[in-house]
Amino acid sequence: MPPDQPVPRSFIRKLGVFGVVTVIVAVVVVVTGIMSRERSNAQLREWTETQAILSVATAPPDAKTLRPVLNLPGRLEAYARAPIFARVSGYVKEWKVDIGAPVKAGQLLAEIEAPDLDQQLLQARADLLNAQAAAKLSEATLTRRQALVKSNIVTQQDLDERSADLSIKQGAVKANQANVERLEALAAYKRVTAPFDGFVTARDTDVGALINGGGSTGTPMFVISDTRKLRVYVNVPQTFVPFVRIGVKTSISVPEYPDRAFPAALEFSAQSIDGATGTTRMQLIVDNSDGAMLPGGYANVRVDLSRDSQPLHIPASALIFGQDGLKVATVGPDDRVVFKKIVIGRDLGQEIEIASGLTADDQIITSPPDGLSDGLQVRVVNAAREKKPPAKQAVQENDPKVVR
Repeated sequence: MPPDQPVPRSFIRKLGVFGVVTVIVAVVVVVTGIMSRERSNAQLREWTETQAILSVATAPPDAKTLRPVLNLPGRLEAYARAPIFARVSGYVKEWKVDIGAPVKAGQLLAEIEAPDLDQQLLQARADLLNAQAAAKLSEATLTRRQALVKSNIVTQQDLDERSADLSIKQGAVKANQANVERLEALAAYKRVTAPFDGFVTARDTDVGALINGGGSTGTPMFVISDTRKLRVYVNVPQTFVPFVRIGVKTSISVPEYPDRAFPAALEFSAQSIDGATGTTRMQLIVDNSDGAMLPGGYANVRVDLSRDSQPLHIPASALIFGQDGLKVATVGPDDRVVFKKIVIGRDLGQEIEIASGLTADDQIITSPPDGLSDGLQVRVVNAAREKKPPAKQAVQENDPKVVR
């Protein structure tokens, strides 16, 4: 186009339209870029915030159906045991039974020669005869004096004196009679007899042995034990005392019969805690009519600790020890942390029995990470959040003390 020729209006119009379109495209590109950058920034912030939330695994407390059994060492003792001491002093004349021999109540075990006692008894009988003769004479004299009172030959005072003398003589007769009976009863102890049916578990005397009677110290002549039933003594730790019920059926085992269990029943409790050991002494009774077990031996006692309600259990890893006591971290419906204080019932190793502080609906953080705080937002990573009903199972472990 010649330089002096004017620009057509159509060209100017097209050029203006092109400029407007170019500006619009530039604006669209700039706005799109800004929006994309903002969207990326928002996604980055969201990802960062998501990564900052702690991930935790939760589980409800486990309410297992347990058959807990407490294993404790016990000591076997005879149901009745009597050390036999001599009641009189003397020398052993002869003995009739030896160790291991069965005896019946009243059966003669040994005889003692007591010459001193025999002489004392003879003297006491002679004294009794003298007292009886004196009393008889005094009574006859009083009778004669009473017949002379009406003749005024005997005064009333003389009669009273004779009456008092008779009373004194009769008292002497009673005293001598009592002494004779005492010595006769004592002489009966020269025959040493069994107090009840049982076995001779010890004999520590022989013919000619000097016996000092009247005491319960030193070595007994015999020991008689009734082993048809045995007493089993166990010391139950204080923690388990509330769960051991009087009358509960138990079983015991002894080393000499490893494959045999002997049924027993818990009958008595000391009803007190020994401050030195922190245990309560309890007594069981076990039948031993076949004589398989021997008194004085060791026994392992298995005591049933079953309860009417099943306690809750949590993993030991869920415990949190803090300045304000023992607690666990739970996750609420809003996925926020809630700390709960608990009281431990029993420590079972990998599991903890809870006495109070939790319910079966709580979601426990099984392995709480560092940095947890009350009300903190967390992310639960386990697949199922809802509590499933616990499967009924019976668990028993060979722990030296507790079988759950």
